[in-house]
Amino acid sequence: MTETMRTPPYTVASDEKVASVMVYTANYLYWGEVVVKEMIRVSTWLRTNSAPDRMCLYNAKAMATQLTTPPKPTQFTELYVAVSQVLGYHLIPPAKDPPDFDPTEPNRKMQPATLIVGSFRVDGLLRLSVKSSISKYLEVAREPFTAVYDAQITNLNMPGLGVINVPFLMARQETAVFTA
Repeated sequence: MTETMRTPPYTVASDEKVASVMVYTANYLYWGEVVVKEMIRVSTWLRTNSAPDRMCLYNAKAMATQLTTPPKPTQFTELYVAVSQVLGYHLIPPAKDPPDFDPTEPNRKMQPATLIVGSFRVDGLLRLSVKSSISKYLEVAREPFTAVYDAQITNLNMPGLGVINVPFLMARQETAVFTA
């Protein structure tokens, strides 16, 4: 069977790239393609000054996450999600960015943590000072998104979705529930 190639609904300039991302909001899971400047690290994009007010996902799919059984995803050519509603996001595996830290940096540890992000449970690691704890980190950290490394993501309402394993996830700090 021959598949026909569809023309992408976007144009990529010479200084841009396309990345596939998954976006979590309070009631939906979205995934699709974003077009960003080549120099942008997509994994940390929304905590930078170049973050848009609305994230445009091309060739997107959306799925409600408050149900007990996974519904069939709805498809959209273009979908705009207000960044203020994004609770978490990550590149879709196998894509990944290089680490956003120096692994040889002294006095740092990877602290196991569980986060509740909307209806999702995220088990992963937070990179903290060896003299810090999750509670101290949350007292002083003032960035909108917290990095979670080696994350395993499950949906509390829909266990049938299985486990999503990602090397790096960004979670909105003010809406995530942290446990140790």
